[in-house]
Amino acid sequence: MSGKSRNLGDVLQEFSSHRKLVEDELHKVIIGQHDVIEQLLAAVFTRGHCLLEGVPGLAKTLMVSTLARIMDVTFKRIQFTPDLMPSDITGTHVLDEDDSGKRSFRFVEGPVFTNILLADEINRTPPKTQSALLQAMQEREVTVGRETWELPNPFFTIATQNPIEQEGTYPLPEAQLDRFMFNINVGYPTSAEEEQILTASSSGEVPEIRKILSGKAIINLQKLVHSVVVTEYIVKYVASLVRATRPADASAPEMVREMVDWGAGPRAGQFLISGGKAIAAMDGRFTVSVEDIRKVSIPVLRHRISTNFQAQANGITSEKIIEHLIEKIPEPQIPKFTK
Repeated sequence: MSGKSRNLGDVLQEFSSHRKLVEDELHKVIIGQHDVIEQLLAAVFTRGHCLLEGVPGLAKTLMVSTLARIMDVTFKRIQFTPDLMPSDITGTHVLDEDDSGKRSFRFVEGPVFTNILLADEINRTPPKTQSALLQAMQEREVTVGRETWELPNPFFTIATQNPIEQEGTYPLPEAQLDRFMFNINVGYPTSAEEEQILTASSSGEVPEIRKILSGKAIINLQKLVHSVVVTEYIVKYVASLVRATRPADASAPEMVREMVDWGAGPRAGQFLISGGKAIAAMDGRFTVSVEDIRKVSIPVLRHRISTNFQAQANGITSEKIIEHLIEKIPEPQIPKFTK
């Protein structure tokens, strides 16, 4: 192994230890939810945005606010409501008058100008207001009137929504859903975890949270994750997996052709590779494996596959279709070396 490879390995091992420190601090406040935390960190280390879905009371907001405290970055929370306006998110111009009576417009930044933005119950506001986040999520900038402002770096949007109560909600348009790298399902705790939660909350003790990573450190770690190697073998597997979600594609299995209206686009493949890089780096490895891709396939693909009425009538969810694809899509064959 070359000196360069050894150095990269050492750096990745240090990255893996930093990831462990962040998780340990989070678990002082959040009990359980190991997969959710891993996916959340994978998105942060790849500049991705997350959509957290779960019933109320599962500590989604607490998880995000604690993560912001550990990472020593700015954090703002927006409670989405039906009367929220786009300017309430992006900011607006106000008219100022100086001592001489001269008037001028001044831009007042909205809560989107932060490092971690928590969009709480994002589906409670109309599409007009939801769309105010599109430019921020994709280009990391905000345009108001004729001027454009860059958002702080790093910038992440973490949105939450309740999957059960649908009265008075506005489902996110597919174009906005596609901007989220992960759709993370926050489930109920186990019996032991729930008892631990009740014990901790009744004690009245407030754990002390240490700051582990600065904004500059996060940017450096994002560059490190970007340098993780992706082989042609992995690219072929990702392309096969994504193409198999499309019912009109020749490679789609029978289940997809019968149960799916439309499948994932090329952005899904990009996010699968980015997510695989993050999982490998957090594990201290500098190459992506097929297992890394499989590990992130459900959070990346579940909101990019639209099931039809037949699937819904038979209780077939997008998660079941993804699990079926993981079983059916073979790993690409590595060509044998011949002299």
